[in-house]
Amino acid sequence: MKNLFTAASLAGLLAAGALLSSCTKESMEPAGSAPTLVTTKSSSDATIANGVMMQGFYWDVPMSTAAGTWWQNLGAKATELKAAGITALWIPPAYKGSSKFDVGYGVYDRYDLGEFNQKGTVATRYGTIGQLQSAIGALHGQGIQVYEDMVMNHLTSADNQELANNQYNVYTSFTYPGRNNTYSNYKWHWYNFSATQQAPNNGWYQWAAYDFQPYANNDAYDNLLGSEIRYNDINNANETINWSNWITTKLNLDGYRLDATKHIQTTYLNRWLDNAKTSGRFVVSEAWFRNLSDMNNYAAATGGRTNLFDVPLHYTFADMSNGNGSWDMRGLQFAGFTEANGALSVSFVDNHDTDHTTGALFSPVSNLKMLAYAYILTREKGYPCVFYKDYYEYGLGAQIKKLIQIRQANAYGAATEYTSTNDADVYAYSRAGDATRKGLLLLLNDGGSSRSKGITTPFKNATLTDQTGNVSGIITTDGNGYATFSVPARSYAVWVPTGGTTTPPPTSGTTAVTFNVTYSNTTSGQDVYVVGSTTQLGSWNAANAKKLSGAAYPKWSGTVNLTSGTAVQYKYIRKDAAGNVLWEGGNNRSFTPTGTTATRTDTWQ
Repeated sequence: MKNLFTAASLAGLLAAGALLSSCTKESMEPAGSAPTLVTTKSSSDATIANGVMMQGFYWDVPMSTAAGTWWQNLGAKATELKAAGITALWIPPAYKGSSKFDVGYGVYDRYDLGEFNQKGTVATRYGTIGQLQSAIGALHGQGIQVYEDMVMNHLTSADNQELANNQYNVYTSFTYPGRNNTYSNYKWHWYNFSATQQAPNNGWYQWAAYDFQPYANNDAYDNLLGSEIRYNDINNANETINWSNWITTKLNLDGYRLDATKHIQTTYLNRWLDNAKTSGRFVVSEAWFRNLSDMNNYAAATGGRTNLFDVPLHYTFADMSNGNGSWDMRGLQFAGFTEANGALSVSFVDNHDTDHTTGALFSPVSNLKMLAYAYILTREKGYPCVFYKDYYEYGLGAQIKKLIQIRQANAYGAATEYTSTNDADVYAYSRAGDATRKGLLLLLNDGGSSRSKGITTPFKNATLTDQTGNVSGIITTDGNGYATFSVPARSYAVWVPTGGTTTPPPTSGTTAVTFNVTYSNTTSGQDVYVVGSTTQLGSWNAANAKKLSGAAYPKWSGTVNLTSGTAVQYKYIRKDAAGNVLWEGGNNRSFTPTGTTATRTDTWQ
């Protein structure tokens, strides 16, 4: 969420109390002048091997579905999401908002996950804490990671009014009587905030300096909505980190989506990223900068600690959509933050804000949307995010699923931009493949008639078919990889060499893997477990981790049968009988089991 409301809609909500590896290039042409930036990022198995995340909600999702609440709906879809190739799900803010109707961004109590009778309801808009935990368990059981939406900028709908700085009578007293100090006894009062935005005139009442001055041509600024948290206050800073670590453990989270970060003090955000439980977990921030230079500057300011949504690329797609056939498709060449810093980019087509008709960020990709999805799902760079509403509500699921299958089977190897071949209507892009996967050739056409293009591909003396089903027939290239390829009007094609599959190659057999780890930082009642990315290793769910024997302490050992030939990510954890968990720090460990037996010998410092 960022600048979500128009002034009129925000006023109405307040008044109602409901506020809530670089590309190669044809003919060796220069690849552009994008700056080199820090590209360090958190490790996550969902981003490895062409993973795809899904935003698992949209604005004002129904409070009741065929499966029950929204949490129950997501849990019921775990199996089909796995089959679709979704490797991670971004869920909405899980904590209590201003009412049962609040979509989560009007944060009231971050420790109430649908457990306490507050604001006239126990459940949040999405359901109860038990339903949420069951949904996460179902998703983890299918190997799907879960990213929580972290709203850290503000609070709304206080319990009581108080006099701020002897100036203003404002609603800034958050004492949470319904929770009665469960999980935390931290209370919020006017001195914890710098300002608040309240009815009846929707005005700002400010009594302390904002944490930072506007920058990026005033596009980044502190005050967004509600009561603005002062992160210059070390107590607020520490409390938010404590809450973040609590919710990570409570929900067994695999990562985070950080809301409206251009409205949060950057030095504090960096401290949060360094001190919250982000090690081994994925983090992506919503820093809504339309300008690519601002995106690059923000990536540098955060030191590569967090991935960023590719907002400039979204607006490129929006321009294509608005052109509806008249836009120059060469604008897709080397486009967006994804090209400038692919290791930190999360590419997307639309989200809950861009699709929200009365929101300030309304900018939907209404036309030619599948061309945009074909672009991000075959790209060498970026971690693509699919929008739930596109997949389920707008009827694009079958097409998106097919593209994800093509991505996971064939989108590998060096990339080529065909700048001397592309024209105003047709964009071409290829992936050369690797030792075991055949690669692909993508063609996008926004024009009103079908087109053919002569292209020198990486595939010499090869036969290719369009795996999307949009074009029939077989194309054969010559000894230089050249052939003429077709693409329908206002559509796309992904040509794959014969032998390239649209589903990942099957594996057979198992490998008995013995895990040996030396670890001495335990006391009586504590044991060491191994947990990882496959179902045999618990799908990153600490409750399903495999216990190791400490008979040869400080060496802990155990054997697990893993699928041969399937890449594995894993870590060690320490757990006691009460379920308290300590995760090993650093990047995920990884290997591919082969043979009948294998041994992993590790040290956990």
